[in-house]
Amino acid sequence: MSFPRYPTYKPSGVEWLGEVPEHWKLVPIKRILQSIEQGWSPQCEAAPAEPGEWGVLKVGCVNGGKFNPDENKALPRELLPDERLGIRGGDVLVSRANTRELVGSVAMAGRDYPNILLCDKLYRLRTDQPACSPAFLARYLASDGARNVIETSASGASSSMLNIGQSVIINMPIALPSASEQAGLIQFLDRETAKIDALIAEQQRLIELLQEKRQAVISHAVTKGLNPDAPMKDSGVEWLGEVPEHWIITRLGRMSTSRCDGPFGSGLKSEHYVDSGVLVVRLQNIKNTGYDSAVSAFIDKHYYSERLGDHDVEPGDLLIAGLGDDKNYVGRACMAPDGMGPAMVKADCFRFRLASEVAAPEFIASSLNASAAFHAGTLSSGSTRSRIPLSVMATREIALPPLEEQIEIVSSIKSKLSEIDQLQREAEAATVLLQERRSALISAAVTGQIDVRGLVAEDSAA
Repeated sequence: MSFPRYPTYKPSGVEWLGEVPEHWKLVPIKRILQSIEQGWSPQCEAAPAEPGEWGVLKVGCVNGGKFNPDENKALPRELLPDERLGIRGGDVLVSRANTRELVGSVAMAGRDYPNILLCDKLYRLRTDQPACSPAFLARYLASDGARNVIETSASGASSSMLNIGQSVIINMPIALPSASEQAGLIQFLDRETAKIDALIAEQQRLIELLQEKRQAVISHAVTKGLNPDAPMKDSGVEWLGEVPEHWIITRLGRMSTSRCDGPFGSGLKSEHYVDSGVLVVRLQNIKNTGYDSAVSAFIDKHYYSERLGDHDVEPGDLLIAGLGDDKNYVGRACMAPDGMGPAMVKADCFRFRLASEVAAPEFIASSLNASAAFHAGTLSSGSTRSRIPLSVMATREIALPPLEEQIEIVSSIKSKLSEIDQLQREAEAATVLLQERRSALISAAVTGQIDVRGLVAEDSAA
């Protein structure tokens, strides 16, 4: 849908803002603020505050553009809360310290949260109403142009934690329509972005369903086989249930000729990595969808040869994650791909070399992924992240068909998953386009590139 433009424009004098409607007033943001401040950083509990307790916001409460008060940490009872830092409806909260993509994230509190306190990594902006409504300011700071100013102005010694000073925000120019026009513009954006958000939610739900179907296809193939008429037997293993009668139940360790874990724990740090050399297989490389080479790390080959012994990885080896969380389960597995060159596993990653006459690595990886969620709950330990040691990992049960049948099952899985993966890629692409459309619509509206006054009036009359 195309939208009309205003009848007349004037130059803003700001390169990234361009022309603005002639009747809009151009001022620095500091002119429309009552206050800008940041909170405090007490030592808090790990869990969020319970009803009636005091909590201190986490910086992630503004990620995604909507204020999430549940992103907080409980204030210890022995600490006195500073009630001046409580959140009021209309407070515009801006992340002042985060990654480059998230620093400057903004959201508006829709109501009062007197027991939820401002943290030191957030700025709280209170506007001088009716000169500028908080909702208009929040939308403006989330626009593409404002985001670009914030990202390019962020500074810091580490790329994982950048900062923006107050001056970046308060000196930023803003073009303002009248209070009534601001209200109509926000009404329009609320309505249109709600429609887009609903479409995005549909695509995300489709992606979830496709991921569930993907897992179901794998689980059924590696536990029931491809022949629906095959005689079945009780496996005696809880997660497996019945399996084809001619399959055997064995353990991972019994079909491997060697195994190892990573020799370096916290001793291997980012400063040890080089541009090329021996590839280091890390947890982020081991996905249940296969080996992920998007982020590769290397160490010097001399460092490797002198210290590592037999912790090498070869194409076709089975790679298993010994550490995981609710999204990336411990025990997930993949096969080391061809062409990876000299490689080793890092700490919390395991390498199993399978007997080639007994086991197909891709079948075993699929079987381990099918049981990863179950074994994460029965074999793992750890309070924040689940961990399974190498010796316990070797005890995981697998229903093993003859090698020829394993290869046939892997081929069938690949064929079915290619269709599912294509549908997921299409849904992900649609989500990206919708998000881009949403962002472009907000940016165009709050910078005066489209005139929505007539559309708001039509909706009000209807």
